[in-house]
Amino acid sequence: MLQYLFATYLASIDSVVLPILKAKKLGMITGTWMFPLAALIYSIQPLVFYHSLSIESMTIMNIMWDVISDILVSIIGIFVFNEYLSPIQIFGLILSILGIGLLGYKEEKRV
Repeated sequence: MLQYLFATYLASIDSVVLPILKAKKLGMITGTWMFPLAALIYSIQPLVFYHSLSIESMTIMNIMWDVISDILVSIIGIFVFNEYLSPIQIFGLILSILGIGLLGYKEEKRV
């Protein structure tokens, strides 16, 4: 269960930085202050990822982080930037959520 917390924290970093960069690209933010801010925020990720490896494998943590990030950034894109997902893309997002649940599942070892 702790792996979900680490993956969500890592994904939340993406969910903060990527909308800032999107807003800059759209002209909603002026100046260049967001580039050093993005670099500073992203510099935290390797340390968090390093600590997450004590509870889960690199493979599972990376997939969980990526998929949770994709879900969060997609939701932000839809609700903040009015981006559109087709019904089949929404279905894919739902499958991603199911995949996260399966990735965190731990089988009990039988003796």
